[in-house]
Amino acid sequence: MRKSIQKILNYKPQNKKITVLTAYDYSTAKYADLGGVDMILVGDSLAQVVLGLDNTSDISMNEMKIFVRAVSRGVENALLIADMPYMSFQIDKSQTVQNACELIKAGANAVKLEGASDYIIDNIKHLTQIGIPVVGHIGFTPQSINILGGNKIQGKTASKAEEILSQAQKLQEAGCFAVVLELMPQECAKYVTQNIQIPTIGIGAGKFCDGQVLVIDDILGKFDKFSPRFVRKYADLKTTITQAVKQYCADVESGDFPNENECYKMEDEEREKIETH
Repeated sequence: MRKSIQKILNYKPQNKKITVLTAYDYSTAKYADLGGVDMILVGDSLAQVVLGLDNTSDISMNEMKIFVRAVSRGVENALLIADMPYMSFQIDKSQTVQNACELIKAGANAVKLEGASDYIIDNIKHLTQIGIPVVGHIGFTPQSINILGGNKIQGKTASKAEEILSQAQKLQEAGCFAVVLELMPQECAKYVTQNIQIPTIGIGAGKFCDGQVLVIDDILGKFDKFSPRFVRKYADLKTTITQAVKQYCADVESGDFPNENECYKMEDEEREKIETH
């Protein structure tokens, strides 16, 4: 049975850290779940990590639903969150509700929206009022990379930290049960975390957040197009996979694969019939 939102909310007053990882397919989600992660995010980062696209904004709603369904089949215990992709919640309330509902029907327990403009706050409020759980996302928001001018650290001054806190408070008031803080000094993230009641989930935001989220392909050393300084690698699957493929190719070329134990065989009587034909 998947963890409840209330259980996640209770972590903050208990000073229990929340663990979050992305996953984009059935088997990876299954193993992340077995590993004990609290929440799994089907992030729009799959646009780059899985589909090889240039930006997170390039993924569509139809594509997101396919991946949410796949991940959902592998998850039993973790709370499952789905990113709402670019332009799926920026046009009007009816479209936002429809798209959020489709992600919930696909297997998500909650949706995540980037930003905290008055328009987005209004849409989040509408979603939470009709019973759709929402996670907020502020600081660096990849869907707004063109406005932000690149992957730039946010909240570097006291005044900017106040702005981010104000955004977090608005998200809390709109009904978000958690908020992602991305790419900011840890002092800023700590200030926000200490002044709101809902949990903060950091990514490149230091150690004082209530939880942490990373892209699973990053921690497994599988995605190498870029590697942010805040990523800790726990494995080197790039090397493991490459070496395994090289060995497979060598075994096929040398005739070592398949060996006798890896082949199906006829009964002797049937084999003799074709050998003497």
